[in-house]
Amino acid sequence: MYLGLDFGTSGARACALAADRSTAWELRVPYANPANQMPEDWRSALLQLLGAIPPGIAGQLRGIAIDATSATVLLCDAQLTPVSPALLYNDSRAQAEAGYLRQLAGNNALVGSATSGLAKFLRLTAQPGNDQAHYFMHQADWLTALLSGQPGITDYHNALKTGYDVAQLRWPDWILALPHAHLLPEVRVPGSVIGGIRPALAARFGIAPACAIHAGTTDSTAAFVASGITETGAGLTSLGTTLVLKQLSDTRIEAPEYGIYSHRLGDRWLVGGASNSGAGVLRQFFDDPQLAELSRHINPATDSPLNYYPLPAPGERFPYADPQLAPRLEPRPVDDAAFLHGLLQGLSRIEAAGYERLAELGAPALKRVVSTGGGAKNPVWQQLRQRRLGVPVSIADHSEAAYGTALLAAREGI
Repeated sequence: MYLGLDFGTSGARACALAADRSTAWELRVPYANPANQMPEDWRSALLQLLGAIPPGIAGQLRGIAIDATSATVLLCDAQLTPVSPALLYNDSRAQAEAGYLRQLAGNNALVGSATSGLAKFLRLTAQPGNDQAHYFMHQADWLTALLSGQPGITDYHNALKTGYDVAQLRWPDWILALPHAHLLPEVRVPGSVIGGIRPALAARFGIAPACAIHAGTTDSTAAFVASGITETGAGLTSLGTTLVLKQLSDTRIEAPEYGIYSHRLGDRWLVGGASNSGAGVLRQFFDDPQLAELSRHINPATDSPLNYYPLPAPGERFPYADPQLAPRLEPRPVDDAAFLHGLLQGLSRIEAAGYERLAELGAPALKRVVSTGGGAKNPVWQQLRQRRLGVPVSIADHSEAAYGTALLAAREGI
């Protein structure tokens, strides 16, 4: 059996896979204060999940891997004690550092953003007390090190936004020339074996002593692995608060001006982007029961006359780059079902335009789309999307990132 642990934005989840890759056990633990997470919250959730594993499963575990939010980082000492605050994935205080990085690396959206791992690295290493630091670690790295006892190791999914060159599989020379670069981690293939579980943890939780600890990944990449997509050209659309597209490609695509970048998946690439639009716009007007009832009155085989561009606020990043783009939600008909029809059609157009943008930049022809997120459960929206995309659209059999991370461990690398 293999165990995947997902440390997301609001809590942590565990998923154990049986030999046939079915889910043998899963559990979710919420954070006490998701908006103000601290490393101790992650450690507590980790120990709580390990302690809850049924004995019959714990004793059969052959591998454990962890995914976590991209660009959530911290500094720690030689004993893995944090010596800095944790800067979360959406922390944007490193504005000055991001500006400095843009001067060094050009207009690279990944490291030149204030939320990038490298901008946060510069911010953390400039703070008092960094002389105690032995390691700069991503969230997944730190948690994995707690299991393996081997710090200073990351994977090339988590390292991407810290500036690691995933094509050449090395830290660029200009990054190695930065102050405190010695704190940067060694980079491994996601899912590859780091070592065995610490004996004390194995004894404490009844985990098989031979259980391997694997290099991790990011939460969004783990969700893609969970979807089961393996063929080039297939896409994954996440219909959550925002609209996120990912497509498996033989060609790497980097288009910072559209927020498009590529994760390495073996000898192929996972290309994609995220719109500011998404199901979050729907929730500004309707709750779940209303969405379900109103959808029953929509004919997905017909077009709405409404030409909406649903945004929660001004600004778009993908498939169009326009920080001033205003939401287009007028006119609003009296009939709420007609209004929802226009919203769903507008969202479907954005999704189709996103895949068209990827194709324009070199991605393969779209073959099919697998859907995850809350919006994937709406059959009317699915039919509208399928008609607009012109390819089969289905719902992922597995959408939990923890399931994908367990698969990653079972495959021992990707």
